[in-house]
Amino acid sequence: MAHVRLFRHYIHIPFIILGLVDFIVLACAFALAVFFRFFGNLNFFVDSLNFVAPSALVFAGFNLLVMMALGVHQSRVDEGLSGMMLRTIMALILSIPLSLTAFLIATDWLWYLGGDGVITAASVFGFFLLGIFRTVFFTIVGGDAFKRDILVLGAGFRAKQLLEDLRTPFNRKGFNLVGFVPLPHEPVEVPAQHLINLPESLHRYILDKPVREIVVAVDDRRKGLPMEDLLECKMEGVNIVDGAAFYERESRKVALEMITHGWLVFSDGFTVSTVSGLGKRALDILTSAILLLAASPLMLLTVLAIKLEDGLAAPVLYSQERVGLNGHVFKVHKFRSMRPDAEKGGAVWAQKNDTRVTRVGEFIRKVRIDELPQIFNVLNGTMAFVGPRPERPMFVEQLAEKIPFYNERHRVKPGITGWAQLCFAYADNEEDSREKLRYDLYYIKNQSLLLDLLIIIQTVEVVLFKKGSR
Repeated sequence: MAHVRLFRHYIHIPFIILGLVDFIVLACAFALAVFFRFFGNLNFFVDSLNFVAPSALVFAGFNLLVMMALGVHQSRVDEGLSGMMLRTIMALILSIPLSLTAFLIATDWLWYLGGDGVITAASVFGFFLLGIFRTVFFTIVGGDAFKRDILVLGAGFRAKQLLEDLRTPFNRKGFNLVGFVPLPHEPVEVPAQHLINLPESLHRYILDKPVREIVVAVDDRRKGLPMEDLLECKMEGVNIVDGAAFYERESRKVALEMITHGWLVFSDGFTVSTVSGLGKRALDILTSAILLLAASPLMLLTVLAIKLEDGLAAPVLYSQERVGLNGHVFKVHKFRSMRPDAEKGGAVWAQKNDTRVTRVGEFIRKVRIDELPQIFNVLNGTMAFVGPRPERPMFVEQLAEKIPFYNERHRVKPGITGWAQLCFAYADNEEDSREKLRYDLYYIKNQSLLLDLLIIIQTVEVVLFKKGSR
């Protein structure tokens, strides 16, 4: 398998291994900096490792946390190794104050984090060592080291959907697509170059080919599946997986065109225990309180900027009706980024380069400052910190008529940030909303405190690199 599932969230194995490699390299870089600064004698240094190790682990941990927040490892897919290393430089710089703060809090056991240029030297060593080890890592795993050959049973609509949605480099990190096996009763919609006409049985084929997984993407299972053949394949150690489950695992979203109400009922997920619900509420309050404390000066500056641009009488906040948990309507609060008369003709989708947006509004939208008043929505319980973005009632009514399962996104509280915001740009039309729903359903199905923490950490990347802002 090229993935592991931790707390119901799929994580790509090479990313886990790369994270562990980075952690070890950073700890070694710190130890190297301490060796040259304080020791110089290898035997003496080895005998003193128990004193150096806590600081090295804290240094490596903070750097890895900031790298996760900046999307360093994922950037390798879109930006290559050079883009990944540029983000690494930023992460190493941003983690320095975190390490210094840790030293001030725990001076009795973090011996080597307090000044003397150790952290700076460790960051420099870390950058060069990370560059070397990552180059080696990608040379080793850049091919098919962590990939498995998969075969798709079916060549109709569902199979075509898999081919179209999972053939991009981003989504095909964990597998090599061998081809599609058409069934006699099913119309063929997959292009001929991807089809495999079995000379004998499916079982005979996988004995001759290194197929590790068979994905069942048949349009109508009631017309029959080669169950005996599939059972023989399973007994040979081949994994048999449903097409919708495969799509979810590989793309981290739910395939709307491939699921039914029955799939929602019988698939795992879509459950929240009382304990996890209390944990999520505690995380909401803690995160919101910290953000409110940290962002208060910025919020005051925003109020001043809006007043200076639009006059003292102009409203600072913009309150709007949104649909929340179980379809209940509530008021969401944002800093006003449009002219006061922006919707005198009625509600419309926000557009790119929207002429209704003010100069201050354009800036606060790009860096997501306009969303900060929603902290109070989280504190009063109408929103969560992590969840699907709340939509306006009139748009919800329109979208629910056209997009299947759209109202299922209201099974959880809406959030300031969410899985769809990390994975997809701003939605300003029906098709974009359909795509974001795929990510929202993945979050609702697999929600956990771990996934919430991951989303909160990676939201930093959205803010810094302006992903999805409009």
